[in-house]
Amino acid sequence: MKYLLAIDAGTGSIRAVLFDTKGKQIEVSQQEWTHKEEQGVPNSMTFDCKTNWKKVCECIVDVVKKAKIDAKDIISLSATSMREGIVLYDKNGKELWGVANVDARASKEVEFLNKKFKNLEKKFYKTSGQTFALGALPRILWVKNNLPNVYKKTANVSMISDWVLAKLSGQIATDPSNGGTTGIFSLKKRKWSSKMAKEVGIKNNIFPPVLESGEVLGTVNKEASKQTGLCTDTLVVMGGGDVQLGSAGLGVTKLGQCAVIGGSFWQQVVNMKSNVTPPSNMSVRVNPHVISGQSQAEGITFFSGLIMRWFRDAFCQYQKDKAKHMNIDAYALLENMASKVPVGSHGIMPIFSDDMKYGKWYHAAPSFINLNIDPEICNIASMFRSLQENAAIVSAINLTKIEKFTKVNVDEIVFAGGASKGQLWPQILADVTGKKVKIPIVKEATALGCAICAGVGAGIYKDIDSGVTKLVKWDKKFKPNMKNHKKYQEIINNWKKVYKSQMELVDKNLTTSMWKAPGI
Repeated sequence: MKYLLAIDAGTGSIRAVLFDTKGKQIEVSQQEWTHKEEQGVPNSMTFDCKTNWKKVCECIVDVVKKAKIDAKDIISLSATSMREGIVLYDKNGKELWGVANVDARASKEVEFLNKKFKNLEKKFYKTSGQTFALGALPRILWVKNNLPNVYKKTANVSMISDWVLAKLSGQIATDPSNGGTTGIFSLKKRKWSSKMAKEVGIKNNIFPPVLESGEVLGTVNKEASKQTGLCTDTLVVMGGGDVQLGSAGLGVTKLGQCAVIGGSFWQQVVNMKSNVTPPSNMSVRVNPHVISGQSQAEGITFFSGLIMRWFRDAFCQYQKDKAKHMNIDAYALLENMASKVPVGSHGIMPIFSDDMKYGKWYHAAPSFINLNIDPEICNIASMFRSLQENAAIVSAINLTKIEKFTKVNVDEIVFAGGASKGQLWPQILADVTGKKVKIPIVKEATALGCAICAGVGAGIYKDIDSGVTKLVKWDKKFKPNMKNHKKYQEIINNWKKVYKSQMELVDKNLTTSMWKAPGI
């Protein structure tokens, strides 16, 4: 039997996921990783290439061992990653510097760009669909201002998944879906727009070749073979951004289709033509899809999965121990408890991620509002459910914005990622949005989309769409309870008002924002 390997570099973890050529997930190896703040650099989120490459190698070795296969039978591999994170290289391809996705160190650089180049952000947004918030231009400008020796040596830039593939093959390149999140990219042409860099005084000759997802970079080189145990005949194939490949892994490859991907962050995406100009108010993000000729309008809910992990680890040790004794996942136990809590979670309102305001992007201070001191009402179960409801509420608000901009009326949501594994969260999403929700059999859609890319490169599938047709199958469907939907509409309206008041506290410097885009 032959196999395809997907390497998924997420915000919270690195995973190696092994599939057979029929799309069946064979085995997975995962390690959590963190991206620490650099000492003396507020709001930074470093990407430690040395440590993280070791974790990549360990996951690859482990997944082969767990699957009990011969590594020679892995015919092709690809990688996907958190978007926005970048790595800078010298002329020999050695890593110089890296940051993870929501690194926000470049506040002064964003302020400088907006002050010196009036309306430049709006001008670039029309081309790229991106603002300066998480873009590469302010970050590279920060390197120029603060690490001049690194900047001087910089000869190439790539995204995190490109870095994985470069380490494996020795070839640095990017694809539109991931490279597009730098903001130095044309949605319509699906290529670098290096004149943007030149316009702001940044090197414009550091941008690598652009390959479409599924194109072959090369094979595993000798050094990577020694470190991972992979065969030097194994093809290394261009992958893409986690959300776009996740969409492909969900079968969301046609115009007008919609997905909600519930991972560390939650993304709400709707497919659209790549020649559509992004909205003038910069309310949502627009990215190149992995499907040629398509882009995706996107809303983002910050930290939804990471907040759940925080809540589990900070408050639920008893439940974690009990779940371990029962040999079930702690989240499954918590969700079962939360299923007994009524709609609205007894009025508890989590204040974490705001709905997306891409042109001016920041959040209120993390908090729970409207807690009750009655332990029968306000407890771990009701607080856990409130977090599930909150992720769905912000998703619903973002989808409404996207529908208005794209003029697409979404009636069905494809839901995947870790959040889709249970029974309660998908039903809450259906009830909050008032839309049908369907769950694929392979819920780790990003890894499957990545494996499809590997299969395209190996000639197993004609293209991504063909791979999707063969591999994506459906597990469960959820219909919205419209009585609950009506209740949630009132909760959404109240939540918006409460969140607005919490933002005012941040504006008055009385509380600390959970996250602010650079320059805010």
